[in-house]
Amino acid sequence: MTNKFFKMAPPQVEPSKLSGILIVIEGMDSSGRSTHIERLTSWLEQKGYAVLQVGLKRSELVGPALEQAKQGNVLSPRTMSLFYATDFYDQLENSIVPALRAGSVVLADRYVFTLMARDIVRGADFEWLESLYSMALIPSAVFFLDTSWRTLVDRTLKAHASLDYWESGMDLGLSRDWFESYLKYQKRMSAEFKILGKKYNFVTVNGNRSIPAVDKDLRKHIEQVLETEYPAASKA
Repeated sequence: MTNKFFKMAPPQVEPSKLSGILIVIEGMDSSGRSTHIERLTSWLEQKGYAVLQVGLKRSELVGPALEQAKQGNVLSPRTMSLFYATDFYDQLENSIVPALRAGSVVLADRYVFTLMARDIVRGADFEWLESLYSMALIPSAVFFLDTSWRTLVDRTLKAHASLDYWESGMDLGLSRDWFESYLKYQKRMSAEFKILGKKYNFVTVNGNRSIPAVDKDLRKHIEQVLETEYPAASKA
């Protein structure tokens, strides 16, 4: 793997020493990311790879506090951005980089792209966000589960009795009606993901299909990444 960072490597991190690979699964809420991360983890482990899963709010340092802060709805958008950035960098230093040094496959259930899209929708400047995540590792591949809003709504309402405050963008004042706000917010997020996808070379996967069909596509793409980025381990 040719490890590169968006602008610079974090202190005391030598890119050439990172022999593992980072694969990111991105997508809207209820697009099926977590389901496919679990399936891919089992598949890769059966093939002999060591796998680490990472995602948002999983930092031991700030993850619980971040979740608590979200429940209170009291932080400004800028403060929330910095909170999430702290969560990300703590995982980068203490989970992602060590796993890559050990030659593992790191599967990320969302990455900085979700954080950037959320922040842009809330008025953040793109250049500021690029600076904020300048030490983020560039993934070997980013797969975006492209899912229609009708499918997202159906899956969301089947899985949950009510809509989530943040996933509905209620903090933005788009509408007093939760469902209407949800639709407006998800469409704005989708638009930002498309822009980010072009800039950061997302591989788009049709997420409207069955779980086995999407899983098959992801495996095919990941096998190609392993052969290119991780040739020695691809023969395991």
